Amino acid sequence: MSTPTRLLDQELTPQTCYELLPEWKGIDIRITQLSGGITNKLYRVQSDKGDYTVRIYGDKTDLFINRDHEAQTIREMSKIGVCSSIIKYLPEKGVTIVEFIDDCIVLTNDHFLDSSLYPKIAGTIRKIHTSGVRLPRIFNPLVEVMRMSAILNRLNADYPEFEIAGTIDRLIKLSSIINIPESEYTACHNDLLADNFILINEDALHKYDAPMYIIDWEYAGMAPMYYDIADMFQEILVPREAEKQIVAAYCENQNFDHVLYHIDLFKPFPDIYWFLWSLIQLNISKIEFDYYSYGKTKYENAIANLKFLNKEYGIPV
Repeated sequence: MSTPTRLLDQELTPQTCYELLPEWKGIDIRITQLSGGITNKLYRVQSDKGDYTVRIYGDKTDLFINRDHEAQTIREMSKIGVCSSIIKYLPEKGVTIVEFIDDCIVLTNDHFLDSSLYPKIAGTIRKIHTSGVRLPRIFNPLVEVMRMSAILNRLNADYPEFEIAGTIDRLIKLSSIINIPESEYTACHNDLLADNFILINEDALHKYDAPMYIIDWEYAGMAPMYYDIADMFQEILVPREAEKQIVAAYCENQNFDHVLYHIDLFKPFPDIYWFLWSLIQLNISKIEFDYYSYGKTKYENAIANLKFLNKEYGIPV
């Protein structure tokens, strides 16, 4: 029987940690596997010398994630105080190690119903968008959707129950209406689901640079700022009034109607992106997760939002 050689195929052990962190060799290490990862395996590793998160890349994630870009993004975002610092970038081992953020609460969708948190949530996102940081990746929502569709086609995976080509044609039409040039893109996270927001506990604020951090920068790049918030709304699925309050906090009540309108226009794009991503994962990932149901929900949400745009704004897509 062959012994697995990839870290992805093994449990993380102290010996493995010594190989990744030779400066820890000979000292006690505490290892805890973290839940929530549906692309990678995540561990918290602790010793007297540090407290880190070890991310072991999932199968074939290089199809849609550039790890060099991700590492550079983490470095840039840590400089402006919205994410933890990178400790080691080991692409040859399929590993990135960052500082673990303790003394905190990981947000859930329910937290986005608490209006007292909106200034911190919106302020953190605005800090990214207005940072002036230039990230190495260009994330054009339409181009990325079409790239995901091409990857799925190359996997010879057929899902006739979904009208993929027709829906992408509708997004092409919608993109021509939006018409935001790439020269106006800003730094964006592009995966703002609730549990990527880390709220620092009040009694620990003195230990950190900011009251809220954002983790998991794999999909980050230069993108339309409205897309970033649209993606978040399609993940957290809060009532319309909560969306409006978050947008008001984000834009500080300036150009509110303009900002909300463009966020609404972008809503179908992240749902179709993550729908296609899910079908790709269904074919390549070894992580146990119901990718099909996740993707089906995303597809249905996108179709519902295309109908919403027609009803709310009279946009025939």
